Formats: sequence, C-alpha cells, structure tokens
Amino acid sequence: MNTEMLRKGLKRMAGFIVLAFTGPVFVYQAFQNQGHSFYYPVLILGLLLCGLSIGLGFWGIRTLTSGLLGPRPRKKNS
Repeated sequence: MNTEMLRKGLKRMAGFIVLAFTGPVFVYQAFQNQGHSFYYPVLILGLLLCGLSIGLGFWGIRTLTSGLLGPRPRKKNS
C-alpha cells in the first residue's frame, strides 16, 4: 500500500466532490437567467466544470486503486 498515492487520490476525490456540486449549480443558474448577458459564459463555465468533475473522478479512482493495489502489471510482448 502506497500512502502517498492514497493521499493524492483522496485529494483528487475531494476536488471531484466539490466540482460535482458546483458545476450543476452554475448550469442551473445559467438556465434560470436566460435573458441575462452572461448566460452563455456561465453556461459554458458550468459545463466545463461538470466535464472536469467527471475526469477528476475517474483520475481519482484510478489513483486510489493504484495506491491500494500497487501499479498495474505490464503485459509482456512475446
């Protein structure tokens, strides 16, 4: 068990949780204010935060599993 990798994975998962809540809030606020001049920038920011959240979640889970189980074994080329 690699504690450094576990710590990195937990930090990434904490970032994932924060982004998983803030991204949809931005998207919701954009749809509530469709007549406002900042509609498109807020909507784009919210969608980017949602996408970043998904990516950070996968990256965090991958880091956590490699910290718990060790690095992935490489395939041997025959």
